[in-house]
Amino acid sequence: MAPDMGMTDRTVETVRGLVYGPGGKQLDVHRPAGASGALPTVLLWHGIGPDERDVLEPLARTTAALGVLVLVPDWRSDAADGGRSQLLESLAFGRKEADGLGGDGASYVLAGWSAGAGAALGVALRPDAVAEWRPRAVVAVAGRYDLPARTTGTAPLDDLAAGHDPGVPVHLLHGTRDTVVDAHYSRDLAATLRTAGRAVTLQEPQTDHAGVIMTAYDPAADRCVPTTAEHAVRAGRLVSGVLAAAGA
Repeated sequence: MAPDMGMTDRTVETVRGLVYGPGGKQLDVHRPAGASGALPTVLLWHGIGPDERDVLEPLARTTAALGVLVLVPDWRSDAADGGRSQLLESLAFGRKEADGLGGDGASYVLAGWSAGAGAALGVALRPDAVAEWRPRAVVAVAGRYDLPARTTGTAPLDDLAAGHDPGVPVHLLHGTRDTVVDAHYSRDLAATLRTAGRAVTLQEPQTDHAGVIMTAYDPAADRCVPTTAEHAVRAGRLVSGVLAAAGA
């Protein structure tokens, strides 16, 4: 499938449909239009989905406008392995191809929303899953950390209790109105990391599970769709700023 070039504003360009793994899964690339030089790079994983890279497009484009290369892959939580191989394949692709896409592999931030948040943190806690590699930072948005991470099969809180160290700064964001994944999950993780002396930040915008990524849940479509609601736009800009700063 040929990539689809789309522009919805004058500051960001999007390349859609790059195949990243042997299973034929696709990812989208969002980057500042006309940028030169190596850009900080973010790999951003969606939630349970499956295959909802489009859901993250508003957040990804807002982040890219801040001078960041953002890669957003599809993955399937209903795969036999829970999505692990696809998540790790997208990570391998991003690490290999970031420079050619205009990014900087040395400033590589791993991020995720909902189930993608735990998956991102899991990689930092269990670098053996990716040949002892760690990102520059982790940005985890509206996640649960008491459940097995899709990338590792172990819960991040259990890994921390066992003495595993993320080794990089962890930035947590969670909406105070989230009724899908309560904000206490991020608060509990932040408290655990602080107690262990690890670098962590926690910000809680006044929005819900969908709003934190600049979307609103549409019951008819059974998916999150872009929104211009003030609370969601404000929260998305906060998250985008954290993503951009984490790779700077």
